[in-house]
Amino acid sequence: MQHSHSNRSAQYKKNSLSLLSAISLGTGVMIGAGILALTGQIAELAGSLFPLAFLAAAIVTAFSAYSYIKMSNAYPSAGGIGMYLEKAYGRTTMTAAGALLMYFSMVINESLVARTFGTYFSQLFDTTTEPWIITALAVGLLFFSFLINISGNKTIGLFALMMAFIKIGAIAIFALVGIWISGYSFESAATSPTETTLSGFIAAMALAILAYKGFTTITNSGSEIIDPHKNVSRAIIISIVICVFIYFLVAMAVISNLSVTEIVAAKDYALAQAARPVFGDYGLWFTVGLAIIATISGIIASMFAVSRMLAMITDMKLVPHSHFGMPGDIQKHTLVYTVVIAITLTVLFDLSRIASLGAIFYILMDIAVHWGIFRYLRKEIGANSFILICAILFDIIVLSAFIYVKATSDIAVIYSALIGISLIFIGEKIFLSKNPAENEESNHQTHGN
Repeated sequence: MQHSHSNRSAQYKKNSLSLLSAISLGTGVMIGAGILALTGQIAELAGSLFPLAFLAAAIVTAFSAYSYIKMSNAYPSAGGIGMYLEKAYGRTTMTAAGALLMYFSMVINESLVARTFGTYFSQLFDTTTEPWIITALAVGLLFFSFLINISGNKTIGLFALMMAFIKIGAIAIFALVGIWISGYSFESAATSPTETTLSGFIAAMALAILAYKGFTTITNSGSEIIDPHKNVSRAIIISIVICVFIYFLVAMAVISNLSVTEIVAAKDYALAQAARPVFGDYGLWFTVGLAIIATISGIIASMFAVSRMLAMITDMKLVPHSHFGMPGDIQKHTLVYTVVIAITLTVLFDLSRIASLGAIFYILMDIAVHWGIFRYLRKEIGANSFILICAILFDIIVLSAFIYVKATSDIAVIYSALIGISLIFIGEKIFLSKNPAENEESNHQTHGN
């Protein structure tokens, strides 16, 4: 399993990503999954109030982002969340398992976006009854994104920047035209298949939070962003603000042209259905084109960030690594691992379950980050205790409601999540006990293990 350090070491190019490129990467991940893949699922849980679920989730996200902004200002790193957890908990099971929860939530997100691509693209050929075609299209997109990623940072940054401008502009046009055509009337919002429940609304917030979590990918490129102590936090804030604006506009456009019943019926391709009354016969083509741009840029951005995170925590000797005979440095290897796992998940799970697993993994990791900062680092980085406690409480409330709703509607998701979390923690406990760090110097040796 172990190879020479020179072969294992990841290579990072400082100052290879501008502030604009970092924002493009963040919005690329968020918009790719958030509005295309999750609109129907959020409407199913929140009913006619689903546009407000996006706003409520943005408030929770703002509290969460505070921790990442404070940490990125103090410790910009290509390891992102993995490095933040290590600063709080030391080289422990909590650090390694928390980093892997984040890693897998991001890979799950790639699978979610890939299947969204397949679902929307197949609308052009009326092949939604053939699931294997959707899967094949999704796998093809993942492989294409892998090829883009091995081409280097400059190519990725330029590609993400162009895609971001195109898709944000197109989505804004869709939303504004949709609202204008409806005459600013939202009567359809009053019709819902069932009354919105408090637990359903809060559970919808969990999926909406998943739509915003792409901002964390910016932290994984911290050491490569120009002036990272300032620009990482700036990129996070700007990305979230852009997405709040876009999500709410699109949600209002969708609900002004479709009833909640129609949105839920379309579910995985709700925007395509909403585009028909907005753009007539060209609506389907417009939305599919938008979906293609958004999903491609989303996966490329996510794959770029998550592979660097895995490379960093491998360099930190928190996870096992094998070359499997592959040439090149560790970043190339982690790209391969990432795309293989994403393809596997894409083949095995549908959109709803992929999103649910991603939400559970991400929120658990988020709680671990906030608690680690509150317990061990808040004085060191000057973090506000009240904001940290609020972030933890919000996460716990949202996750509890989501688990409750899923336990009553799709218990298999809960079992899958429990099995995955257990394997991660048990596997890391065994790995770290058999591979103690050489000459480890940690201020937190007693934390979490």
